[in-house]
Amino acid sequence: METTTKTDRRIVRTKEAINKAFLELFSEKELEQITINDIAERANVNRGTIYLHYSDKYDLLDKCIEEHLLRLINFCSTNESGQGITFLVTDLAPVFHYFEENYLFFSAMFTNHRTSVFRGRLQHFMSANLKEKLAKQNLQSGIDTELNAEFMASAFIGILEWWITNDRPHSSQYMAEQVRKLYEKNEIFPV
Repeated sequence: METTTKTDRRIVRTKEAINKAFLELFSEKELEQITINDIAERANVNRGTIYLHYSDKYDLLDKCIEEHLLRLINFCSTNESGQGITFLVTDLAPVFHYFEENYLFFSAMFTNHRTSVFRGRLQHFMSANLKEKLAKQNLQSGIDTELNAEFMASAFIGILEWWITNDRPHSSQYMAEQVRKLYEKNEIFPV
């Protein structure tokens, strides 16, 4: 039983090293320019180890995006306050803090030209959750719930992308407060 735990930990550490190396390379150059050898050298593993876990660099990118989106979903649905997705709308500080803690991933995703897949999946995640929150509030604003959710998600992702690509010029707390004020000012922020 102990051997399995040690093996699992080694696998986790190896995958973390591979992912970190890949993200570092991905933030430095285009995906087409990255080779499995580059990733292996940066992660300090051999090529075969990478192929044990991923079929190719595209599979690695896809699994990396999927893993981070799942972590974001779990983070948003299991926060300390027990409010679930509600805090995504009412308290942006933990959300910006999460993005700050995972800066390497989000920086790589937003600064690389080939990341429309990531942006699209993040947009879908944000808008679906905002739409659910808006529908529960039954607002009588005259604004279509789906359009409002898409608008809010697009605005949030645009601000997030600006913050990440400009190397976080403000604290996560400041960003959360400013985005909330922007939403309130434009009367698109549900209360």
